[in-house]
Amino acid sequence: MVFRKLPGVSASGMGLRLSQKFVFLLFLSGLVTLCFGALFFLPDSVRLKRIFLSKTETQPVTVGSGSENDAREHLKRPKEQGMTSAKGESSTKLKSLSRKPSVSHEATEERLAGGKAQEDLTLPRLKTESSSAKASSSDHPDTFSYNKFKGCLLKPPLGRDGGKTSDPTTNERREKVKEMMKFAWDNYKRYAWGKNELRPLTRNGHIGNMFGGLRGASIIDSLDTLYIMGLMEEYNDAKEWVQTSLDLNSNGEASLFEVNIRYVGGLLSAYYLTGEELYKKKVVELGEKLLPAFNTPTGIPRGVINLGSSGTSWSWGWASAGSSILAEFGTLHLEFVHLSELSRNQIYTEKVMNIRKLLNKIEKPHGLYPNFLSPVSGNWVQHHVSIGGLGDSFYEYLIKSYLMSDKSDDDAKKMYYGALEAIEANLVQKSPGGLTYMAEWRGGILDHKMGHLACFSGGMIGIGADDGEPEKRQHYLDLAAEITHTCHESYTRSATKLGPEAFRFDSGGEATATRLSDRYYILRPEVIESYMYMWRLTHDPKYREWGWEAVQALEQHCRVESGFSGIRDVYTMTASHDNMQQSFFLSETLKYLYLLFSDDDLLSLEDWVFNTEAHPLPIIRRGCLQDIAPQDKTVAE
Repeated sequence: MVFRKLPGVSASGMGLRLSQKFVFLLFLSGLVTLCFGALFFLPDSVRLKRIFLSKTETQPVTVGSGSENDAREHLKRPKEQGMTSAKGESSTKLKSLSRKPSVSHEATEERLAGGKAQEDLTLPRLKTESSSAKASSSDHPDTFSYNKFKGCLLKPPLGRDGGKTSDPTTNERREKVKEMMKFAWDNYKRYAWGKNELRPLTRNGHIGNMFGGLRGASIIDSLDTLYIMGLMEEYNDAKEWVQTSLDLNSNGEASLFEVNIRYVGGLLSAYYLTGEELYKKKVVELGEKLLPAFNTPTGIPRGVINLGSSGTSWSWGWASAGSSILAEFGTLHLEFVHLSELSRNQIYTEKVMNIRKLLNKIEKPHGLYPNFLSPVSGNWVQHHVSIGGLGDSFYEYLIKSYLMSDKSDDDAKKMYYGALEAIEANLVQKSPGGLTYMAEWRGGILDHKMGHLACFSGGMIGIGADDGEPEKRQHYLDLAAEITHTCHESYTRSATKLGPEAFRFDSGGEATATRLSDRYYILRPEVIESYMYMWRLTHDPKYREWGWEAVQALEQHCRVESGFSGIRDVYTMTASHDNMQQSFFLSETLKYLYLLFSDDDLLSLEDWVFNTEAHPLPIIRRGCLQDIAPQDKTVAE
C-alpha cells in the first residue's frame, strides 16, 4: 500500500497525528495540481484537441501555391480559379462561390481565442460575401452571349442576298469558284475523309506531322468557306465530323503556329458564324492545350508543342540557336484574344500581351523586327528581316489587332506604323523597270528577292491606309496598289500565269524566279488575297479581272481528275503536279476568290477581320463584347 511508505503512518492502527494529516493533504493537493497542469502545458496534439475543443471546429484548408506550370489546372476549373486580371490578380468572389472558404493558421488561433462568439460572427459574414459574389456575377456574366454578339454586327454576316452582286458576269464567276470548292471538297471526302489533306493523283489522304496527331485539317479549314458559299449539305457533313470524330486528345508534336491559325481559327470562325456551341467547346479545349508552349523564361512560346498531357515544347531543329520565329509567336494575338472572349479567362490575352511587352522593350535594329528571337534570353538571334516567310504575319496581326479592337488598341497601331516606316526606309525598293517590291534584309545587306508569301502585304498596307497619318493615307494606298501590281506581274510573266514561290530583281530579271528551287506553286492565296482587299478598298475593276485570270490558270494547270494539285514549275506548260491539295487552298484561295466576286456586305470589313488562314473573326466593340484586358493600358504598364 502507498500509505505504508509515507512517514508517520502506523501499519497496525493507521492512526495519524494532526501535523501528519496536514502534510499528507498538502502533498496530495500538489500532486493533483501537477497532473492537471500537465494537460495544458504539454505539447499540443490531435488527441488533446479532440478532448478539449469543440467537435465542430474546422481545420485549416491548404491552398496550392500555383506555379508557372499550372496553366492547365488554371483552365480546367475556371469557376474555381476565378478570372485572372492583366496584373495576375484573381476574383475572390468567384472563388468563394465555388469552394469551401479557406481558413488560415492565424484565423484558427483567433477563433480558438474568441470561442463560440467568434464562430457566430463568421456565418453572417460568409453569407454576405456570398450574396455580394452573386450580385457581381450577375453584373459581369462569366459566359459569352452569342445573341448579344449578333446584335453588335453592323451587317448580316452573309449580306443581304448571300453576297450576290447585280452584275451577271460577276455572279457567273462567283458560281464558278463555288463549283471549284465543291469539286475539291467532294474529292477530299471521297478519297481522304478524316485525313488532313488530299493527294489527288494517288487518291488517298495525307496526315503529315505539323498537327501533332490532330486530324481533319481540311475539314476545319473548310467549315466557314462551305457555310458562306451556301454549300449546306457539305457543311453539315463537316459539322457532324467535328462532333463525332475530332479528337483533341492527341499525343504528338504539333506546330503551335499551324494548329492556331487552322484549327483554333477555323473553330472560332465557325462558332461566330453559326452560334453552334460545339465549336466553342472544342476551341476552348484546344486552346488550353497550347498554353504550356509559353512556359519559357521570357514567356515567348516555342514553336513545337506536344499536345498530350506532358505539354512539353521545344524550338524547331532548323531554327537558329534554339530560337522562336517572329511570324509564329507573332501570329497568335487575334485568336488568343477571342479565346479569352469565349472562355472568359484572361490567361490567353495575358500570354500574347506579354509578347508585346517584350518586343516593345528590346532594341530593334533600324526599327526592324528580325525573324529569330531567343525564348530564353529575349534577345534577337540573327538580324535577318523578311516581310515574307518567317516574318510576314507578325506585321499583318499588328494592324488587324488594331482593327479587331474597334480601333482601340493604340499600342498595336503604334507598333504597326512604326514597323511600316522602318520597312519603307530599309526594304521597299523600286526596280529599273518601275516595279515596287519588298527586299529582304540580312544584317544591313539587301537581298533583292520577294517571296510569294510577301504578296499579302499589298492587302495589309491597303487596309491600314485609312488609319495612318492624314498626309500619308493616299501614299499608303498607292504603295499597296504598287506592291499588288508587282505580285500580279510575277503571275503574268510565267507561262502558266501562276506565280512562283519567290521572284528576284537582279541579274537583269524582274519579278521572275531565277532559281529552279523557287519555280513551284502550291496553290498559295497571298496574291489573290491582295486582289480581294484592293477591290473592296478601290472598286477598281482590274482586280476582279486579275482574279479571273487566276481562276482560269488554276483550272487549266492545277485541276486534275480528283482534285487540285500544286505544280513544280510555273514556267513550263507541261505540268508536273506535286500531288497535294493544301487545306489552305480551301480555306484561303477559294474563299478570297469567292469574296472578290461577291458584294462587299458578305463578311463586311466593317464587322470582320481575317486571320492569316482567312478565317473571319469579329471586331470586338465596346459595350457589346466585354473587353477583358484593355490592350493599350496593359502594354503601357
